[in-house]
Amino acid sequence: MGRFDGRVAVVTGAARGIGFGTATRFAEEGASVAVVDLDEGAAAEAASKLPVGDGAKAIGVGADVSDAASVDAAVERVVSELGGIHVLVNNAGITRDNLLFKLTEEDWDLVMGVHLKGAFLMTKAAQKHFVEQRYGKVVNLSSISALGNRGQANYSAAKMGIQGFTRTLGIELGPFGINVNAVAPGFIATEMTDATAARLKIDVEEFRKLNAEANPVKRVGFPEDIAAAVCFLASDEASYVTGQTLYVDGGASLARG
Repeated sequence: MGRFDGRVAVVTGAARGIGFGTATRFAEEGASVAVVDLDEGAAAEAASKLPVGDGAKAIGVGADVSDAASVDAAVERVVSELGGIHVLVNNAGITRDNLLFKLTEEDWDLVMGVHLKGAFLMTKAAQKHFVEQRYGKVVNLSSISALGNRGQANYSAAKMGIQGFTRTLGIELGPFGINVNAVAPGFIATEMTDATAARLKIDVEEFRKLNAEANPVKRVGFPEDIAAAVCFLASDEASYVTGQTLYVDGGASLARG
């Protein structure tokens, strides 16, 4: 038996990277999975690749997590097609990096909209079902950048905001059988970090090597590392854990004091 047999997990931003790795882990452990992404075609393609077991299903759902109507429709579709919702992973994210004097209002609003407003809207929509059934697990994706990172004032603020959001919901939703936690990844080898290397005009492998050397375990992380932590926090094994942020960063945050 898998830890998530009979459960329905929703993962936003799951067409690729950390989100897809997390959706894959849920499927491997018995869950039915909804892959939510802005690009419905990419979401459907990703869902078709998930290793769902007997009796479980995977669907791709297109949604703009920063739009309330789109979010409500997505959650209702999940409940209708998969029979419920038990786990929500707020992973959808974008970057619009720049130093403060170059950072535009649009870049600020876009990042806040996807990360913070998106987590707010998705959780608000899901918690209606969680409260009714007196059971639910929410895992939000923060980042080591929450501790501050040059050129990421918008992203860093959003990711620290996720931690405050998580702590507050741990207080508010705990009495209804709902656990809310966060995972803060360090450097993870994904298309997003590869794009950062390209923007900085650094070879991808060299960029990964530099980041590996910057943490105590001397390697970069992979989506599977984050998926393992997310699935633990979303499991009943973590039922006495709420409002916490777990840094999964190879110890990189230790050097920041």
